[in-house]
Amino acid sequence: MSPEEKFEGLVDEFTGRPGITPPGATRGFGRSALRAHGRIFAMFVRGRLVLKLPKGRVDELVEGGHGVRFDANKGTPMKEWLALDTGSPHPWAELAEEALEFVGRK
Repeated sequence: MSPEEKFEGLVDEFTGRPGITPPGATRGFGRSALRAHGRIFAMFVRGRLVLKLPKGRVDELVEGGHGVRFDANKGTPMKEWLALDTGSPHPWAELAEEALEFVGRK
């Protein structure tokens, strides 16, 4: 399954839940994002799943070789954003659930 197809599956899985907005509802940064009550928790950028997670969790995943800190082309990686490596064995849906829970706490 391609990364695009995997993300489409995530969109299908999360859309319909209360407060979840699918990609395409906004313009600019985050136009390819799943949002919970207006807050981005997962998006598809440059062929990768990008997730908003606690800094410690991002550190753990980066150190484990599962991805890199996301950089929105501004030259500074973001401490709470992970760009998941396409070869990572982590299930996308589980990580997206973690991200959804995280943005719900903020």
